[in-house]
Amino acid sequence: MSQRVSSRSSRTSRLRTRAAFMAAGLGATAVLGAGVAVAADTSAAAAPAATTASAVQAQAAAQARAAKAAQAAAAAKAKAVAAAKKAAAAKKAAAAAKKAAAAKKAAAAKKAVSWVDPVKKYALSAKFAQAGGMWQSTHSGQDFAVPSGTSVMATHGGTVVKAGGNGAGDGPAYGNAIVIKHGNGTYSQYAHLSRIDVSVGQVVKTGQHIARSGNTGNSSGPHLHFEIRKTPNYGSAIDPVAFLRAKGLKI
Repeated sequence: MSQRVSSRSSRTSRLRTRAAFMAAGLGATAVLGAGVAVAADTSAAAAPAATTASAVQAQAAAQARAAKAAQAAAAAKAKAVAAAKKAAAAKKAAAAAKKAAAAKKAAAAKKAVSWVDPVKKYALSAKFAQAGGMWQSTHSGQDFAVPSGTSVMATHGGTVVKAGGNGAGDGPAYGNAIVIKHGNGTYSQYAHLSRIDVSVGQVVKTGQHIARSGNTGNSSGPHLHFEIRKTPNYGSAIDPVAFLRAKGLKI
């Protein structure tokens, strides 16, 4: 009886030991399975994080490129604006220079037409202040050699203050003569005329016909004796050629 009981107890112990080993194995398997699950969960979580980081980096790079492109575009625009301003300034300067040149040309033209030669198609003969036996001292004007009957014109607009024979009061050497007072305080005189076509007090314009050239008075041949004076009377004459050249005429 005792031996049988002992044998059964021994068998029971072996079964319990085996069950314990199996339980331990199952526990280890359960623990290992849990570890694998945790590792899988960690990998699954790490993958989206890596993707998000790459997307952020790509977006940052794209934004940097866009900013650089915008900066380049702004620089190009500023350069284009500067070039446009420079071109506009150059165009404005060219227009101003052209306008100034035109104004200068117009002023020169106006200056030239404000005084004219007293006759056309002439040759200069006796000069101002020239010495000679035909004058009491020196020549008081400039002679323009032209045929008798050549049209004589007012060299500048003004009022006739002298007109007639005997040099219009300046002496018989001048023959028929005219003196015109101009607005600038100077006077012009025309002598040795064959005919006088204006009268004292008459207002004449620049280039207006006033007489015909001739050979009256103290004259050796047909010509126009022309003077520029400071007063209407003899003895106040200045060089008429220099005066007219200063007005823009080419004598």
